[in-house]
Amino acid sequence: MFRDRTEAGRELGTELEERGLDVDVVLGIPRGALPVARPVADALEADLDVVVASKIGAPGNPELAIGAVASDGSVWRNESLIQQLGVPDEYVDEEAKSEAEYAREKAERYRDDGHVPDLEGRRIVVVDDGVATGATARACLRQVHEADAGHVVLAVPVAPPDSLSELEAEADEVVALETPRDFGAVGRHYSAFPQVSDEEAIEYLEE
Repeated sequence: MFRDRTEAGRELGTELEERGLDVDVVLGIPRGALPVARPVADALEADLDVVVASKIGAPGNPELAIGAVASDGSVWRNESLIQQLGVPDEYVDEEAKSEAEYAREKAERYRDDGHVPDLEGRRIVVVDDGVATGATARACLRQVHEADAGHVVLAVPVAPPDSLSELEAEADEVVALETPRDFGAVGRHYSAFPQVSDEEAIEYLEE
């Protein structure tokens, strides 16, 4: 149990520092990851920026992620769930276009041009406040790889073991402080887990 996102970020930063990671850029996934990513970037003496993705919801159940798409259009599809639910490809493609546009607009709130900084050949840590299904994290990691980053680490305070093992295919390294089997939801593992507004998240970028 973490007291709040900032405490989780300090612990995560310490863990990454002790591993001797040499990092150029820390990318937080807005909005909830920014309070975690700020102390991580400070501990590693790295630049802080964002990478943005949006879930693709199932027909009639938008909270059930059948995929996710990043602001550059990088898509992760949960093929097994799509097949299980019988979701038409046309639906997935249309939703992916819509959610990619939403992600681009969201990225533009955080940056003037909305684009991830030049990541080619650089050492990147992607930070979230926790992973449940890992849908948005997958799309974000794919965007970072598409930008030709040299080495990509996903770092989170908490995640279930099965999601972590699947995410290992999307990153060069995956780091999680806690990996409870009885996971539930990310917020269960924080004493305080309030919503983070865009304004608050941007303040962490500007610190």
